[in-house]
Amino acid sequence: MNACTGPAAVVFDPALTEYDLGPQHPMSPVRIALTMRLADALGVTGVGALPIIAAPMADDDLVATVHRPQLIEAVARAGRGGVADLGFGIGSEDTPVFPRMHEASAHVVGATVEACRRVWSGEVQHAANITGGLHHAMPDRVSGFCVYNDVAVGIRWLLDHGAQRVAYVDVDVHHGDGVERVFWDDPRVLTISLHETGQLLFPGTGFPADLGGPDALGSAVNVALPPGTGDAGWLRAFHAVVPPLLREFAPDVLVTQHGCDSHADDPLAHLSLTVDGQRAAQVALHDLAHEVAGGRWVATGGGGYEIVGVVPRTWAHLLAIVGGAPVDPAAAVPEEWREHVQRAYARVAPLRMGDGRTPEHRPWEDGFDDSSWLDRMIHETRMAVFPLHGLDPWP
Repeated sequence: MNACTGPAAVVFDPALTEYDLGPQHPMSPVRIALTMRLADALGVTGVGALPIIAAPMADDDLVATVHRPQLIEAVARAGRGGVADLGFGIGSEDTPVFPRMHEASAHVVGATVEACRRVWSGEVQHAANITGGLHHAMPDRVSGFCVYNDVAVGIRWLLDHGAQRVAYVDVDVHHGDGVERVFWDDPRVLTISLHETGQLLFPGTGFPADLGGPDALGSAVNVALPPGTGDAGWLRAFHAVVPPLLREFAPDVLVTQHGCDSHADDPLAHLSLTVDGQRAAQVALHDLAHEVAGGRWVATGGGGYEIVGVVPRTWAHLLAIVGGAPVDPAAAVPEEWREHVQRAYARVAPLRMGDGRTPEHRPWEDGFDDSSWLDRMIHETRMAVFPLHGLDPWP
């Protein structure tokens, strides 16, 4: 890991866990509470460590830099109990109505924008909002557990305050369709999404031929991964696509979404990464932020539905990397945290901060195998996108 990390912060307050889609919904706010508790137990946050800064509430004008006023009004009405004929995707099984829906969602937006503001102002080099990363929300509808698209609003804020180029890398198992759509025809924003193929998984989009609008061809990059892809294959795809494009694009800021539903134990998808592999991606993105963006890095959370065994460890690693004090995957999970999990949720928590794997991959430059579904997808993405950036798509 690059040792050049400067000042950093995590934007959080407990009220952010009011983004609560219901007791049976897979995206439980418990995963946030457990992550922050684990980070504190590890000494990742707290006195002399990564500082926690308050999360402001986004006002309607800020939310409206991405979302239609009619959607904002409908969300607010739904959260007050007025649920009849709302439309806009509100009240679906994926994105049900919950009390104070607008306020909770605007709070997540405010947290991500504050992270962006802190980084862009130079107050910190790195900032994180693990409650953010709600990448499916569209300007005119809620979608896929996501009410407002905090990441898109954050990127819009950066552009409105002087950033000339922003790169967004999304490692969630689901395609980052909302962020891509908002900036589809904006050459100032490069969106890169590595996800399980839309042939098999929501939202059914994000293929190599999806390249951006006519004024921004090549600004959208999609790597559609086969089911079962593990650490070695995922990292092979990442390193074959992401670093060359980021180096060529040379963003002012790197914004990343760290959904950890790519883990083998996640109940909603079909990739096979470990916590160790996910941590390797975090380290790589940290180092790329220093290499290509002057260290300016905004990291958000995202999906992740194995709320005890996976999400807290993976995001505690993310916060440790943001703060410049990585945690060894072989380190013991603090006993106090494990006891809390047992008492509160009757679950047996992991013993170690990693899954005991050493994430390695075969470099793309060693050549690709045309009989491999994974390699064909990597090759297809490179062939479609790299020439648009003046890069050679061949190994």
